[in-house]
Amino acid sequence: MPATQVKRCSNNKPFPLEVRIAGCVVPPCDVVKGSVQIFEIDFAVDKFITKLTTRVKATTLGIITVPYELPEDVAAVCPNLKYGAYCPLYPTEDVTYLFQFPVGEYPEIGVKIEIYLEDQDNETATCFVCDIKVKKGPGSKVYELNYLD
Repeated sequence: MPATQVKRCSNNKPFPLEVRIAGCVVPPCDVVKGSVQIFEIDFAVDKFITKLTTRVKATTLGIITVPYELPEDVAAVCPNLKYGAYCPLYPTEDVTYLFQFPVGEYPEIGVKIEIYLEDQDNETATCFVCDIKVKKGPGSKVYELNYLD
């Protein structure tokens, strides 16, 4: 997958080496309601890490920011590291994390998402921001019609 042009988070939080979002090089990235969006996040760590948890904040209309709750198995970074990597991670180690983002029932508008990985000390290991656009899936109209019958 080619790299996606994501932005840095505020407060000089560590930035990933590279982020690849399936089907998206230049944001806003179109994501489909009710689907799973694949992210590959390459990042390096600067300390000993035993646990990492993915956190997502979503900002709509540029003003309303809410945490986006992830299922525990999705938020757990260590079991989803690729290429044989596993926790604990050691300083200077760089790894690839496969993040399978469940796209919920967002309204169909542009959303700015901030994705950050928090370690066992609640410190940010890596962080990036990306604009996404939530779209209806090809099957959603059919489902609604069937549902009404």
